[in-house]
Amino acid sequence: MRPSRLNLWSWQIALTLVLGAVLMPAMLVLFASINRKATLVSRNLVPPPGEWTLSNYHALLTQTPFLEWMGNTLLVSLFSTTVALVVTTLAGYAFSRFRFHGRKNGLLVMILLQMFPAAMSMVAVFRLLQSMGAATGGWIGLNSLLGLSLVYIGAGIPFNSWMIKGYVDSLPRELEEAACIDGATPTQTFLLVVLPLLGPVLTVVAVFNFIAPYSDFIFPSVLLFDEQRYTLAVGMQGFVSGNFSTNWTLYSVALPGLATIPGPGFDSGGSKGLGSREQNLSLCWIAGPKVGVQFSPGVVIP
Repeated sequence: MRPSRLNLWSWQIALTLVLGAVLMPAMLVLFASINRKATLVSRNLVPPPGEWTLSNYHALLTQTPFLEWMGNTLLVSLFSTTVALVVTTLAGYAFSRFRFHGRKNGLLVMILLQMFPAAMSMVAVFRLLQSMGAATGGWIGLNSLLGLSLVYIGAGIPFNSWMIKGYVDSLPRELEEAACIDGATPTQTFLLVVLPLLGPVLTVVAVFNFIAPYSDFIFPSVLLFDEQRYTLAVGMQGFVSGNFSTNWTLYSVALPGLATIPGPGFDSGGSKGLGSREQNLSLCWIAGPKVGVQFSPGVVIP
């Protein structure tokens, strides 16, 4: 049954209202950024055209260390994301494929660590970076972008390792066995067979590890002291936290820099294209240092 014209118009009106409600905050921020007055208190939500100006953007770039804050934020985010990808990929693969002493307890400890909020470790992280700064001459410690990056790397290892482990569990081990039969070394098998199949989950881990330090405020505000080393969130907070004055226009101009970066769509099937969705495969793994192979019951590969 074809929908009537009235139903189509109703849907269009409803979607238009929803779109307007979603875009309204962004439009208010835009109008605040071009407002000549450094305030949000006004009779009109939209300033009259006579009060529009682009001088706020010029002031942000020339009178504040905004570009340095943005550079610090990108440096910390990219460095922590790169290191976290390498560490968690190796850890997730090892926990999935190998059987070693302490494996089960290690997985349980990583889950238990996720039960506590990161703010509970603030004092311990502060004292640890303080000690490391004294030992390394300030290269890794308080008021250091490298020390801040290490905090984000360590905080994301448990969750990301579990995520990658679960994804590797869904990949059939027969692919690695076939590569081994063809003469590939374990390193070649991981780099040429397993790693290309981890693309979707590595993309998810990369997005999570990038967004966390990019938009975080608590840890940089505690661990960084110099204004030139601030991240974007800490620097922007200074625009509206003055004791006697606030500059909402500069804050509105810089606010799009903290906008959440949307992640791409991800395919939920780790072994899509390798067989039918309901195909039962027996996954196998090397039992510790032994040469023999153990088999588990049939596992449904999504």
